[in-house]
Amino acid sequence: MVRASQLLHAQREPVPTRPAATVILMRDTPEGPELLMTRRSPTASFAPGAYVFPGGGIDAADAAAHEIASRRPGQADAHLTQAIAAIRESFEELGVLLARHADGRFADGADVEALDRHRPLSPQCRDRGLTLAADCVFLLAHWITDRDLPRRFDVPFLVARMPEGQEPVADEAEQFEPVWVRPADALTRHHAGQFFMIYPTLRTLERLQPFASVQAVLDACAGEKPLWTSCPRAGFLAGKEARYMEHDLPYGELELVSPDGQIVHHLDWQCERPVQLLKNVRRLTAGNPGVMTGPGTNSYIVGDAGTGYLVIDPGPNDPPHLQRLFDATGGDIRMIVCTHSHSDHSPGARPLQAMCARKPPILGLRSQPTARPGSVFTPDRELADAEVLGLSGGGQEHHLKVIHTPGHAANHLCLVLVEDGLLFSGDHILNGSTTVVDPPDGDMTAYLDSLDRLSAACAEHGIGFIFPAHGHVIGSAMDAIARLKAHRLQREAKVIAAMRARPGATPEDWVPLAYDDVPQRMWPVAQRSLIAHVERIQALGLVR
Repeated sequence: MVRASQLLHAQREPVPTRPAATVILMRDTPEGPELLMTRRSPTASFAPGAYVFPGGGIDAADAAAHEIASRRPGQADAHLTQAIAAIRESFEELGVLLARHADGRFADGADVEALDRHRPLSPQCRDRGLTLAADCVFLLAHWITDRDLPRRFDVPFLVARMPEGQEPVADEAEQFEPVWVRPADALTRHHAGQFFMIYPTLRTLERLQPFASVQAVLDACAGEKPLWTSCPRAGFLAGKEARYMEHDLPYGELELVSPDGQIVHHLDWQCERPVQLLKNVRRLTAGNPGVMTGPGTNSYIVGDAGTGYLVIDPGPNDPPHLQRLFDATGGDIRMIVCTHSHSDHSPGARPLQAMCARKPPILGLRSQPTARPGSVFTPDRELADAEVLGLSGGGQEHHLKVIHTPGHAANHLCLVLVEDGLLFSGDHILNGSTTVVDPPDGDMTAYLDSLDRLSAACAEHGIGFIFPAHGHVIGSAMDAIARLKAHRLQREAKVIAAMRARPGATPEDWVPLAYDDVPQRMWPVAQRSLIAHVERIQALGLVR
């Protein structure tokens, strides 16, 4: 866990959440499913003027109404209460009633007309012999309002089929202008400035776009678990607020810099000045963006004015970048560490060393004979596995533990900032792409074994964040490593299938089969990793 003393901003407790429920009523059309949306009052305290799905707070009466609600097997009490709340809200706000008669018939327009939308729903249904059709309301998603907002809700987004024989009529108090709309059309109108929606609504519509029918949505929700759960975070991008879900690339960095959700961090990529991530860690990105480097190579500056600094991956021999590293540290660089010898990581080490009065040692692992000519590297001293490098002074200490991680390159290593639970992953783990494993210097079995070593290190040192050489900081470190390994093994299964489908063919023939989900322009690069998979598959005897 990151030391509180290293956080950049004073933390405050986010506003507590209130339980609520939202229901997405759907119907089929020849052009695809439509959703029922309605516009909130322009004077509403939350999301004024936005197009939303009906919903509201959960109250005690909802939990007390289980006896007049039908439930399906596996529907938990909490989910039943949420479904009842959603049924009540859709009735109060839009006059839509999800209920059945004793003979199984769904309530129709006449039943709705006989009820008073301003009186409690459950007693009226009981008196008319109606049962709330909570078994027809399914859990789609779980949204928790962003930590920075003054009003926060803990909201399941539920889905149900619109009952036949009923027409929505807004209450003209909380909701106005009910409208049926396809997800794609709603998104198009929003982006044209004609149909304002808030972030959770937008992202939900994006996820619903691929479904071809209402039944397909309901079938996807049959597992009684949300298809996704999210408490978004926000930062600044191009001078404007931008919000992100957990799977989005910047999310981990926003979580690191501002755990309590304050909107304080700028996400724009630039190479002119260091980005402060913690008091003791800054990132300076080299001006070498490209297909293989993403926004550029990240050089990390660890330490503070009292301890002096350790620079990780000085990058290419780019004088402006090296000058910025020197200026950011005031020349007080105590050590330079290269995670591996590739040309976008290590060539800047010697020139940077020469700029410093103290001539800090260049540390890392010597390149192997298998390295390409442009990746030859000889450090001043080789780092031992599990060796600990230390910075101290001014009452502060920062210790970095070395972990040998061959795979991407034979001389690859990672570093753990022990006090703060941070992993500097070099090219072994990237944000937004998978690293190339290019034989003979790259080895897929070694790469996977190194992932296991890093996972064990996460457990041992409480590592929460990964600082990659390319891309933003990654959160939930152990989960990220597990997903990466699973992805590699899934890719390997596709390589095996390609080899079996076309025995005796060449790697060039197998790439279109194993990487059919990758743009064709990337196939020459993908072929390098495919060859690494093939070598591993053959060594393990997985294809004969």
